[in-house]
Amino acid sequence: MPDKMRVVQIGLGALGRMLTSYLLDRPQIEIVGAADLDPSLAGRDLGEVSGLGRKLGLAVCDDLRKPFADGPVDVAVLTTVSHLPAANPQIEALIACSTNVISSCEELSYPRLTAPETSAEIDRLARDAGVSVLGTGVNPGFLMDILPTALTAVCREVRKITVLRCQDARPRRLPFQQKIGAGLNLQQFEKKKADGSLRHVGLTESMHLIGSRLGWKLDHTEDIIEPVIAEREVSSDYITVKPGQAAGVYQLGLGYAGDEEKIRLEFRASLGEPDRQDTVIVEGVPDLKFTVPGGINGDVATCSILTNAVPTVIAAPPGLRTMADIPPLSWFSARPLPTGAPC
Repeated sequence: MPDKMRVVQIGLGALGRMLTSYLLDRPQIEIVGAADLDPSLAGRDLGEVSGLGRKLGLAVCDDLRKPFADGPVDVAVLTTVSHLPAANPQIEALIACSTNVISSCEELSYPRLTAPETSAEIDRLARDAGVSVLGTGVNPGFLMDILPTALTAVCREVRKITVLRCQDARPRRLPFQQKIGAGLNLQQFEKKKADGSLRHVGLTESMHLIGSRLGWKLDHTEDIIEPVIAEREVSSDYITVKPGQAAGVYQLGLGYAGDEEKIRLEFRASLGEPDRQDTVIVEGVPDLKFTVPGGINGDVATCSILTNAVPTVIAAPPGLRTMADIPPLSWFSARPLPTGAPC
């Protein structure tokens, strides 16, 4: 493990800008470059772009390959898009720069069943280059997949997994509020739902990760999307929702083995959501229920996971990795031992 872990940021949208301060919190991490395709950001200082109130002496460039020209990079953190077809060219370009990749792309979290050909090609390229690639975040990546599977470690038998994620979207960043349809009338909501631009991305990947981890062959999955309709006016810093408009989204993921429902993932995010919680229910021996009252802020948690994954991804075997086949992540204050090192 290097004394300093050299990191490049790729993508400086709302999440990428927020992530910068998280990476800077760790003295073991050194940000050595940043890139974004937005030409208005080219040449600007990363500290200025990220709203830090100070300069870092790093100019943002509009070519994702340029930050790798000045020396070796341990990890590229990619925070650009949710869908794998759009992210894949960026991932392959980063692999070609001989760097490990951590991405917030939701469809990269467990693509082996949803995108087998793309998954196999990323894995082949990463192995050939001697680097690892990981898709992760709070959800998918932790709350609705890795956390419930970890809880089953104390079970003699597991019959069903249910996860409830209910969150007030008002503290979240604007792109998230837009992605859940806040402020749309119901006709607009249905139109965006039909073209695939309105939904929480990743429920299917989470179901497949759980099924694979627990040895359940899922014969089919369902992803049901409905609006959460506002009963009163509610506002965030960005959007005002009138009564009768969509305040957010309710999404239900169902995974079946034969005709038996084995996995139930309920995702509800809306402005002013009253029933805020993250809950995992395991039906088995013993039955388990784990709840975080008030829920977990997804932006804070995703930036934390991306940061905490840096040393683990550096130490991981080459290839396409998932949260199911790397050591459990944790917060770190001192330089952690390499994977497999004696205690």
